[in-house]
This record gives sequence, C-alpha cells and structure tokens, in this order.
Amino acid sequence: MKFSSALLAAALLSFSIPALATDYPAPKQGDWIAKDFKFHTGEVMPDLKLHYTTIGDPSGQPVLVLHGTGGSGASMLTPAFAGEMFGAGQPLDASKYYIILPDAIGHGKSSKPSDGMKTSFPKYDYDDMVEAQHRLVTEGLGIKHLRLVIGNSMGGMQTWLWGEKYPKDMDALVPMASQPTEMASRNWMMRRIMLDTIRNDPDYNGGNYTSQPRMMKYAITAYGIASIGGTLAYQQQAPTAAKADKIVDERLGTPITADANDYVYQWESSHDYNAGDKLEQIEATLLLINSADDERNPPETGITDAAMKRVKNGKLYLIPASTETRGHGTTGNAKFYSEQVRQLLQTAPQRTM
Repeated sequence: MKFSSALLAAALLSFSIPALATDYPAPKQGDWIAKDFKFHTGEVMPDLKLHYTTIGDPSGQPVLVLHGTGGSGASMLTPAFAGEMFGAGQPLDASKYYIILPDAIGHGKSSKPSDGMKTSFPKYDYDDMVEAQHRLVTEGLGIKHLRLVIGNSMGGMQTWLWGEKYPKDMDALVPMASQPTEMASRNWMMRRIMLDTIRNDPDYNGGNYTSQPRMMKYAITAYGIASIGGTLAYQQQAPTAAKADKIVDERLGTPITADANDYVYQWESSHDYNAGDKLEQIEATLLLINSADDERNPPETGITDAAMKRVKNGKLYLIPASTETRGHGTTGNAKFYSEQVRQLLQTAPQRTM
C-alpha cells in the first residue's frame, strides 16, 4: 500500500518500498476510456481515463486488487504485499491468476483534478470509483466474473461495495483494514481536520494555487501519526521525546509529492461511505482482515462484529497487535494473513453469473 505523499508513506516504513526483485511476471500497464461516465452528482464526463496494471495471463482466474487512498495499482507492488502474494506457490500465484490493479478515479494515472480541471473536476465518491472499476473490468477487459476482489483501506471499503452492488460478479471478497459501517467517529474527524487545514491555508487559494500549500505537510503528518503506525510500534520506535522529535522532523522534512486538489478530493471522497445498509445482499464468501491495533477501525467498538453477523458467508480474521504490526498499516504486509487468503481460495465455491 502506498499513501498519497511520502509523509504518510513513511508511516509504513519498509512496507512502502517498491519491489526491486520479484518472481512473478512483469506488470503491464494499460488505459481504457469510460465514455459518458455519470457521477453520483449527475455530472457527466465524456471521456474518463482509467489506468490499470495487470500481472499474469488473461486466461488465468481474474483477481481484482484495490489500493488505498492516494495510492495506485502500481503502489500495491511492494515486497511486503505483492512479494508475499503473487509469486510461484503463493496465494495469488500469477501463473494461475490474472491480477488486475486499477488506478481509482482521482488517483495514479487515471483522470484527476491535477490533469487540468482543478476544482471543476466532478466530485466523486466511493460508489463512483467502484462503478468505474466495474466498467473497466467488464467493458474494458471483457471479464464478467471474478474469482476474488481484495482491497486495502479505501480499497477495503470499496470491496464491501463491490459485494453489495454486484453480488453475483465474484466468488470471494477480502476487504482489509476497513469496516462496512458509516464513515464516522475519529476516522472522519481526523480527515475533516486535515482537509480543513489544507483548504484554510491562504496558499490554497480556493484550489487555484501556484505552489503546494505550506500547511499541507503539517496536516498530512498529523493525520498520519494519529491514524496509522500502531501504538506498540510507536512506543518501541520513540520511547523518548528526542526519538519522537526525530521521527516528526524526518516526516516534516520529506518533500510532498501529492497535489493539493488531488489530495483533498481523494480523502473527501470517503465522506458519504456507508456499506452498512445492504450487507444481506452480499453472496460471495467474505473474509474481513483487520488488525487489532487499527486506529481507524478499532475493534473494541463492537460495530464490526455486529455488522459481520449480517453477512451470510462472512468471517473476520483479526491480526493480533504487536511491536511488528503497524496499526492501520498492518495489512500492507501480507505475511500476517497470506495463509488465511490461501485457505479462502481453496474453499470458496466457484460461482457463475
């Protein structure tokens, strides 16, 4: 998983380092244009570009992999995720599966505000992103049925929506670092503060800035430290004020790579997320993978457990917290759950349209 700037990526430590050596086929890049794409606001974009990465042969069982906020399909190609999942004999062995990694609307090389439209770009949400992914898969790639949809963080929330919007289109679902309930509580409050900080920076100038807003790095750093990293891990890494200061200084000193309008759109798109109303519509076998120290989806509230009772073929795997886990970032490292995914794919029934 990759975050929208190097500042947030630092929270994942080695999880976000691009893969340098792999034993799976070379990724291939592609673009597809969704014609007359209608957003939930009613706005229509005549040509919505959707970029994607694929691994493996199209004759393999198709698997859709969905990235987190600010990332891209290519950002999932880390040693800790792809290196544990796509190689020979691994759970998503690319000699058997056809792996599809789309860039969501507003992300990567897909259409986004920084392409030129700035704040006149249509306001998108997760439903729009999922519809675009579905059109890419079915119309662009000609795939009518998926063996698996798996996603992390934002991609995890979108995995829930896939199961509800297109219940017959996949055999299995693996939402990670997510819950199906409404975006709320600390998760949204921290996002709201971060977005307001950026927008209220005079440098932002209503989205018509000439350089990236100076307060952006402080907003991103604060949100990253508060909502990802893991309590035990931070205590181990920064047991003194001096070491804590060093981490903060390093993150504040890391150049921002995100465009402010892209960044604001990406995070605000989660505001109306709520997969909690249609859980009974999910037909695929579902494995929810969360971490016990996830700051954004804390298990102690009980809302995830309550929601899972409404999923017909659903199961939760909760990764125990430790000094090795990274809170919300834990699921960026597949070593914690690769065996559970393998078992799911060995047991989930093959379904057809």
